[in-house]
Amino acid sequence: MIKPSLHRLLLAALVLLVPAMAAHAEDPPLVRAQNAVRVLNDIMEAPDKSIPTDLLKQAKAIAVIPDLLKVGFVFGGRRGEGLISVKGPDGTWSNPSFITMTGGSVGFQAGASSTDVILVFRTQRGVDNIVNGKFTLGADAAAAAGPVGRTAQASTDSDFKAEIYSYSRSRGLFAGVALDGSALRIDYDANEAIYGKGITPRRIFEGGVSNVPSQVVDFRDRLEEYTQR
Repeated sequence: MIKPSLHRLLLAALVLLVPAMAAHAEDPPLVRAQNAVRVLNDIMEAPDKSIPTDLLKQAKAIAVIPDLLKVGFVFGGRRGEGLISVKGPDGTWSNPSFITMTGGSVGFQAGASSTDVILVFRTQRGVDNIVNGKFTLGADAAAAAGPVGRTAQASTDSDFKAEIYSYSRSRGLFAGVALDGSALRIDYDANEAIYGKGITPRRIFEGGVSNVPSQVVDFRDRLEEYTQR
């Protein structure tokens, strides 16, 4: 049986968490695409603080989640919506699929924050997991805080051996970040809104879609630009 004091504490946590999550309602897909492009541009144009060029060239997929919301009061949670593109056999980037990121935590915490997140996938296993609909960072694929700087070497793995490198930007600062336990899922509703009913992530990644809005194409084009530098 839950003690009255704990019961009141849980109710207080819900009072804080629910409105914060509700306020973070999903943006329309085209707005999400524009926000993802903005985050990618801001980070890659940051002097000596961008994702290393060699890491981008080795990447199998890139995910960008703008404004990942983290809220907490004893129990915490995070949620964000973004895009992911994969690199084809010819080295070019695909049209993106829409995704969501969610996670939770338990411990003493309070407050809310919004963070931009970029994930760099370095193995085909990570790509296959997301194509199948969902995977969890740290469980289905090893993740590590990513190095920064155009010529930087990974501080946690000098040979870039981690399966996924993760980055965050909060209040203008950009750095590697650990996100173990966060789950990525394909956002089928957003994909349907942009690409049409019944379009699978694999079909999107393999170029089987047409009439793609310019805001979505722009995400792929920016990846091409930054990879070729």
